[in-house]
Amino acid sequence: MAALTRERNYVSRLARELNISRALLQVHLRKLEAAALVTSAIEVSDDGRAMKFYEVTPFAFQLTPETITAAARTLSAAGELETELQR
Repeated sequence: MAALTRERNYVSRLARELNISRALLQVHLRKLEAAALVTSAIEVSDDGRAMKFYEVTPFAFQLTPETITAAARTLSAAGELETELQR
């Protein structure tokens, strides 16, 4: 999220900047998009390649014991991430 607050970015460049694999980054970006924390748009570059750009969606959270409890219930087990990476 921090890397996207500066400017919108596409997966390959963002993965290079963060020094992580594109596959792992895409897992995280899909989850952030499903939570409506980021949005994406496909654009065609000058050389004709389709590029998916991501940007942060403005949001504000009010943290209460109830919201923290609800968020904790959504945390996945460590093995679930491994399964998603293998898809």
